[in-house]
Amino acid sequence: MKKQEINLELLMGARVVGATGKPVGRLQEVVAEIKGSEYLIEEYHVGTYALFERLSVSSIGREVLKLFGAQRRGHGYRVPWAKLDLSDPVRPRLKCLVSELERLP
Repeated sequence: MKKQEINLELLMGARVVGATGKPVGRLQEVVAEIKGSEYLIEEYHVGTYALFERLSVSSIGREVLKLFGAQRRGHGYRVPWAKLDLSDPVRPRLKCLVSELERLP
């Protein structure tokens, strides 16, 4: 397997598009596991709820969305590392359909 190094600070906030080219949300969080001296990416969190999770205000954020009538539009997804194409880190792209992703609670 080819190793790829990407500066995460440059990737954070990047707009992720689906396999169909439609925007899915912005990359807000990266979940990694430490293996020896390396960090291995497990999944990425994308979307509005991912931002609230990143800021540790997920329950408050959901309530704010409800106040503005956006409870159905606000969402977030868990994207397994293998389902995100980072060959162009400026334009991350899903390798699967959005319907195949697990939604953030």
